[in-house]
Amino acid sequence: MNLRTERLLLREFVEGDWLPVLAYQSDPRYLRFYPWAGRTEEDARAFVGMFIDWQREERRVKFQLAIVLAEGGRLIGNCGVRKGCIEDRQAELGYELDPACWGHGYATEAARAMLAFGFDDLRLHRIWGACVAGNAASAGVMEKLGMRLEGRLRESDWIEGRWYDSLVYGILEQEWRQDGAEEGSL
Repeated sequence: MNLRTERLLLREFVEGDWLPVLAYQSDPRYLRFYPWAGRTEEDARAFVGMFIDWQREERRVKFQLAIVLAEGGRLIGNCGVRKGCIEDRQAELGYELDPACWGHGYATEAARAMLAFGFDDLRLHRIWGACVAGNAASAGVMEKLGMRLEGRLRESDWIEGRWYDSLVYGILEQEWRQDGAEEGSL
C-alpha cells in the first residue's frame, strides 16, 4: 500500500527501515514525549518488525506507513490508522516525525492522507488521536486536521519519572467531509 501527497510518499515498512527509525528515535527532542529513556538497535528493529507483521495479517486492521520525502526518498517518520478489530468503524490515528523535520507541515500532510484513507477506503465513522498535553505541536496537527478536543485524561502517561496528562482529539466522518469540502481538500 502506498499513498502520495504533494511532498510525501507513505509506504509500507521494509526491514532496512530500522536504521533511520533508530536515528530519529534516539534524538533527545523525540524522547521527550515517550516513556523510554533511549533506543537501541534491537528496539528499532522490533518497532519496524511490528509494522511489517501488521502488513501480513489476513484481515488487516492496522495501517502504519513510513513517511518518506518524495524528493530524495529519506524516511522521516511514520503515520497510520489502527482499528481494534475488523468490524470496528473507528480507529486511532498515530504519527511521529524526525525532530529534524518538525515545523514543515509534514506530520499534518501525512496525517491528512491517513484520515482520507480511513474515511474513504476503510469507511470509518470516527478517527481519534491522543498526545501528551505538553506536546503543543502534536495537538496543533490534530487541530489543523479539523479534529476536536474531546477530553483530557489526567495523569495518564508516565514519562521520565513523572505523570503527564493526555489530550484526546476526534473527528467524525461527516465533519471530515464537511471540513474537506469547505477547504477543497477532498
